[in-house]
Amino acid sequence: MCPSGETHVDRIFTVLEHDIVSGQLAMGSKLGEELLASRFGVSRGPLREALRRLEGRGLVIRTAHAGVRVVALSRKALLELYEIRELLEGLAARLAARNMSEEEVASLRALLDEDLNSGLRSDAYPLVFGDADFHYRIAEGSKSVRLKQLLCGDLYSLIRLCRFKTAHVPGQMQSFRDHMRIIEAIEDRDEALAEFLMSRHISAARARFLTTPFNEASDAVDSLKEAGFA
Repeated sequence: MCPSGETHVDRIFTVLEHDIVSGQLAMGSKLGEELLASRFGVSRGPLREALRRLEGRGLVIRTAHAGVRVVALSRKALLELYEIRELLEGLAARLAARNMSEEEVASLRALLDEDLNSGLRSDAYPLVFGDADFHYRIAEGSKSVRLKQLLCGDLYSLIRLCRFKTAHVPGQMQSFRDHMRIIEAIEDRDEALAEFLMSRHISAARARFLTTPFNEASDAVDSLKEAGFA
């Protein structure tokens, strides 16, 4: 049974998305329809729709002879994504400083207070998503329809994948401090500072990614364009 309002497609998409971005399903893994249909107890109709949705998010690829596989992004492609994030999320922070209401800013600060009170440690940062995600809320607060579509829709799953790559790198408390400074700039309506701080925050995440071990698959995709994001 699915929770009220959630379809089988929603449930399958949510579970497989988490399994992919968290690495439980390794890059390049084959997703056999028969096994997945048995796992979720559904017919192939809802399963194929969920796979199509994952394909739209850039998390799986479909080929004529190999079927559906988890996308295998190269280190180069992931670094490219960080560069895109640095620009787009910096812009989102600038627009959030301009457009977020006082109530939305207060809610964002309360979100970080909850993180701190939940036992934030120096070596870990909460892996939360959607409305509980600081970056997601900034994108929403930009009030830009197209920017929100990119950061909260088209690219969001790949952004999640990036963030899982560095989630347990020591020094995550610095991310919390960065978030607090970004909120302060938004509260002060300092658009240029909010953009600068967010861009620097993403650049630091990129630097952390460079220090993490990364097993490059032989069939890794070397650009986001080839993965369907161009």
